[in-house]
Amino acid sequence: MIDDQHPIGSGFTAASTTDDVLAGVDLTGREVIVTGGHGRLGREVTRSLAAAGASVTVAARDPQRARAALGDVGGARVEQLDLTDPASIAAFAARWTAAGRPLHALVNNATPLFNPERRLDARGNELSFSTSHLGHFQLTRALLPALRQAGGARVLTVTSGAARFGEIRWDDLAFATGYDPGAAYGQAKRANVLFTVELDRRYAGDGIRAFAAHPGVVIGPGPHRPDQIPSYRAQGLVDEHGTTIVDPAAGKKTVAQGAATLVFGAVSPVLDGIGGRYLKDNDVAPLDDTVRPLTADNIPSDANSAMLDPVQARRLWEVTERLLT
Repeated sequence: MIDDQHPIGSGFTAASTTDDVLAGVDLTGREVIVTGGHGRLGREVTRSLAAAGASVTVAARDPQRARAALGDVGGARVEQLDLTDPASIAAFAARWTAAGRPLHALVNNATPLFNPERRLDARGNELSFSTSHLGHFQLTRALLPALRQAGGARVLTVTSGAARFGEIRWDDLAFATGYDPGAAYGQAKRANVLFTVELDRRYAGDGIRAFAAHPGVVIGPGPHRPDQIPSYRAQGLVDEHGTTIVDPAAGKKTVAQGAATLVFGAVSPVLDGIGGRYLKDNDVAPLDDTVRPLTADNIPSDANSAMLDPVQARRLWEVTERLLT
């Protein structure tokens, strides 16, 4: 599968938007779930898929807040889901299954940002790992019957270029020692890609294909809080006036550009017949094992072999199963 990690000539670019990716795509009759589908990127995914005809269910921990954020976005319903609570996940999947609806695409989008201090869920799992990986793992497996019923389905999990740098702390997944917010985020994002690799291996034969997608760096359009601007300037994300810098070729994108790769992975017919890939810029990302430092002018986000390692992917799957029992 690592050998298959190379661009396929999708016809889109880093600057393409959700509307570009969905031009001419009719999603009428398609059922889609988007976790966190009311946040910045998630809302644009929800809006664009619904505009293309899909019936979109937004899964949110706080449904009232989600409905307010969605505003006038039509074609979307909101249901309660807390990805850190196994009972909530089981109840959501049970409701979906009982309704007898197929599921054509599951967009595992919800994720917490950096937590400056170590936070745990009720079971003692580190919160980034719990939300981004464990919760989505349980949800995806619980929805497998609905995904099979669709007769061809996608699971798109939102990751980050941080997966290049992330490492799985096999002996201390919860960061009982040496907690670092960047390392915790990187571990969760690496887990998203490894999960995708093993999910596709296990269920491609059932017509369920999996992708992980890096949306780029999306902080705009602003205005930004005064306390954010020094950090954003150091990262080359805003100018001296605090204005967001948009440079898709450098990975700095608008919301519509960032969400485009998520939509591309979830529904684009360009990806029919393949799976288990890591996406960026509306295509399969190149494989680049060169060690590249992270700087304000260079945000490495291509795939590397470590994040796609099938042995590590199987190991993570088995470890996750034990954590959820």
